[in-house]
Amino acid sequence: MEQNGKQNASEDDIRVWCERTRNQEHIGDLIATVRHIEELWMEWRRLFQNGAASRQQKSLPVYARTKIFRIWHPTVIWGTLQTAEYSAEVFKQVVQLYEITNDDSDAAVAKRLERQKFLYSGNRIFDVLLAEQALYTTFGGPDVMKAQLDRLLAVMRLPRLSVGIIPRDARLAVWPGNSFSMFDDKLVLVETYSAEISVTQPKEIELYAKAFALLRQSAVYGQPARALILSAVQHFDRAR
Repeated sequence: MEQNGKQNASEDDIRVWCERTRNQEHIGDLIATVRHIEELWMEWRRLFQNGAASRQQKSLPVYARTKIFRIWHPTVIWGTLQTAEYSAEVFKQVVQLYEITNDDSDAAVAKRLERQKFLYSGNRIFDVLLAEQALYTTFGGPDVMKAQLDRLLAVMRLPRLSVGIIPRDARLAVWPGNSFSMFDDKLVLVETYSAEISVTQPKEIELYAKAFALLRQSAVYGQPARALILSAVQHFDRAR
């Protein structure tokens, strides 16, 4: 391993260093960092330089190999549960914010909707948490929102999909933070305005799992969750 900073440490280098310094407990985290160092911080502008559809395509293999999904979205309906119209409005904003010259929104919507096939196949488990605000963040107007909320009510009946809603006045055991998606115990994706962060270090993943469990304590499920969604439907009925 060079000392001029131009060459990354190999996995063998990490193991040897940790063993010699008696820091074996850090081997897993350090190796995970080395394996994914180029993917830790992916700037959206770079991801979208050829359009938005390629990023949606990239999700499909991750979904295919994941067994347990833990999803937290405080302000927006999770992409895999979106209607085509709602998703199209989201991508309009993406194109505008990141000044995407290759506007492939239709293809991006199609790829996002393709993820829905995983809701109906295999034995995957989807544990989805939304804050009540996500039911009201408006994309495309009342008609689009009503259709989206109807879709949410429909998919809640799926046997391996759990949808919890955190009421706006719920007491929280941890602050809401950014949205994040957990794929088994191997990967967490965190979205900010500037970049998508890939978390792969075991200890960091454990922290997100803990945060998810704490958020879950404040959520309501079943009929109370449906009541919150129906209240949002009535809100958009009045807004028409």
